[in-house]
Amino acid sequence: MADHEADALEQALRRAVRGDVAFDTASRALMTMDASNYRRVPAGVVAPRDADDVAAALAVCREHGVPVVARGAGTSIAGQATGLGVVLDFTRHMRGILSLDPERRTAVVQPGVILDDLRAAAGAHGLTFGPDPSTHSRCTLGGMIGNNSCGSHSVAWGTTADNVHELDVLTYGGERVRAAQGLHDLPARLRDGIRSLAGQHLALLRTGFPELPRRISGYALDELLPEKNADVARALTGSEGTLGVVTEATVRLVPAPAARALAVLGYPDESAAAEAAHTLLPYGPLTVEGMAADLVAGASGLPEGGAWLFVEVGGATREEALSRAQEVARAAAEATMAHTVVADPAGQRALWRVREDASGTATRDRDGGEAWPGWEDCAVPPARLGAYLRDFRALMDQHGLRGTPYGHFGDGCIHVRIDFDLMREAGVRVFRDFSSDLADLVVAHGGSLSGEHGDGLARAELLPRMYGAEMVGLFSRFKDLWDPEGGLNPGVLARPQRVDQNLRFDVLPRRPVDVEFGYPHDKGDFSAAVRRCVGVAKCRNESVSGDGVMCPSYRVTGEEKHSTRGRARLLHEMLAGEVVQDGWRSEEVRDALDLCLSCKGCRSDCPVEVDMATYKAEFLHHHYQGRPRPAAHYSMGWLPVWLRAASLLRAAPVLNALSGVSPLAALAKRMGGLAPERDIPELAGEPFTRWWRQRVRAAARDTGPGSGPERPGRKPGSGPGPHGRLPAGADHGPAGLGGSAGPGGLTGPGGSAGLGGSAGPGGLTGPGDLAGSGDAAGPGGLTGTGDR
Repeated sequence: MADHEADALEQALRRAVRGDVAFDTASRALMTMDASNYRRVPAGVVAPRDADDVAAALAVCREHGVPVVARGAGTSIAGQATGLGVVLDFTRHMRGILSLDPERRTAVVQPGVILDDLRAAAGAHGLTFGPDPSTHSRCTLGGMIGNNSCGSHSVAWGTTADNVHELDVLTYGGERVRAAQGLHDLPARLRDGIRSLAGQHLALLRTGFPELPRRISGYALDELLPEKNADVARALTGSEGTLGVVTEATVRLVPAPAARALAVLGYPDESAAAEAAHTLLPYGPLTVEGMAADLVAGASGLPEGGAWLFVEVGGATREEALSRAQEVARAAAEATMAHTVVADPAGQRALWRVREDASGTATRDRDGGEAWPGWEDCAVPPARLGAYLRDFRALMDQHGLRGTPYGHFGDGCIHVRIDFDLMREAGVRVFRDFSSDLADLVVAHGGSLSGEHGDGLARAELLPRMYGAEMVGLFSRFKDLWDPEGGLNPGVLARPQRVDQNLRFDVLPRRPVDVEFGYPHDKGDFSAAVRRCVGVAKCRNESVSGDGVMCPSYRVTGEEKHSTRGRARLLHEMLAGEVVQDGWRSEEVRDALDLCLSCKGCRSDCPVEVDMATYKAEFLHHHYQGRPRPAAHYSMGWLPVWLRAASLLRAAPVLNALSGVSPLAALAKRMGGLAPERDIPELAGEPFTRWWRQRVRAAARDTGPGSGPERPGRKPGSGPGPHGRLPAGADHGPAGLGGSAGPGGLTGPGGSAGLGGSAGPGGLTGPGDLAGSGDAAGPGGLTGTGDR
């Protein structure tokens, strides 16, 4: 789109929409990718406030001939949430639970509602929403409806389509549609078109869809059959935003078991676990999840085995749930090597965390090589899963590929990341050839190309292999009925793009860029380090539990650019040079990194160990190279130097007195680039190291010669230094993890200033940029996780 056309579109949207309209570089860059292999660049982003805003945005886009993509949390793995035209971001405003009826067990929600928020609200009434993808803490109901998401509990509670009653939808043409069972509430054009399509092809619709619990691929046209009372809501669920934009949904809630227990069954290998999974379904489990040792090597709490099934059961009491789990373990005993039954909620959460992080951990091989989605969720009939997995492994070997299957064994659905070399043309050809062969293999086993994440850009081209040309022709006819102008998410499902088109790797440099850190886990390649972020967005969690901390800046701001994923996306686009065009001098990247605390939370919490603190230090080094930095970089980055000088000059009393004079303190903060709201912490009159050495010497004298020095006890009020003050000249950097810089709050994990700390672009990074595992660099130095 030409600049003048984009400007005209932006101005028209600002006049028509009450919500947020953003056409700036950063906003566009943040929406280029989801959690897939694909990338498409949008013209702009709109965050609508209500359904009227959505209608207004669609009207403007229709007038300008611009396509629209509806987006939730952007965790789709098939590319259907990548930007194109105008992206409707529902996570900002339209995230309300409008009503919840415990008697009818239904809830009315807006598309931006986070799944865990709905589950928490329903939980107050002993209810829950059944489908629960591993991204439940940040995925939205609108995205789940678009993809027909499932999750680990689908063996008990089905897919999202099984739990949708009604949908309020806006078409690209501006029609408001209430989709439910029956055609009576539809506009005449749609009602007549659906009757004609279904009536002319009854035999094909009754026989052309495989019978299996996880058939997600294609449009669910069989839901339009008269014997199903033409369930339009179910037919729209899983249409990936290509037919209409959901503005409101009425969903079904299910009773949540009062207690749960988890049987972890150890099998000799993956095939044995896969063969056994469907035999456990008669025991009424809530989940039957499977994974092998090559995915969870070293995980604690697992019984002996080479592969495991996680079988969760429920009960009215803890004792009942435990008894049912033990029953499952006894039933499986003949085939298992060992088992563990866990009824403790904390123990269950720890084990489930292993499974939930798999979508990230599977992106890296043991040797550090990269692995990618693309064939993330094929599904076959559960009874055929063992045979399918053997054939799948053989096909990977045939193409010289490696992958780690895991997933919903009880439903016959397999997740896998495969080590495609998508940075080279030869590797892309292997990706395409393997995709074609695997599609044929899945169909031969009676399966579906997608069993959870949708077809998107990753599989839609191959739908004729599953359904045949006649059925795929009906898909196009159904698309044209709802969206005759082709304005909604073009290139997805109907008339799709090629599976090897719009790969996000195409725009990246093919040679390593010149950097300062070593990046040993990424073979010295900064681009590979940035590619670690695959987009599963664990950093978008709005609350954390246990020892998790990622990502504090996102939790305060709620803005994508202040999440670990958002920063990684901007760095990706900086390397690409198409949207972010200023390279290391980019102000968009600098601003996104400004609130990064360098806390290393992503290094520990992110499933793929993105190390944003080091990336920030790398960027700031290049960004300010050869030019002055903000004042806070000097005042805070050189804090150890200033403290040591104060210690040598014994100037702490004088400095404390001066900082107590308000005008002088205000001047010092202004010159140092500090927030005026911050107090300047009082310096201890005696450095901590000197104070400590004196105590050790005194203790040594008291114990006498020949006795080892007794560790001095901690006296009340002594704290980390004399009088609990900030020690002048203490031998630390800007206090590392767990450090405290006194009432001014000058430190946080890794020596960061904290949100609102006005530490300038770069937080507390000084001329020697702060990076590494809480390490601080001195003047001019770069440190990190042993990288340099």
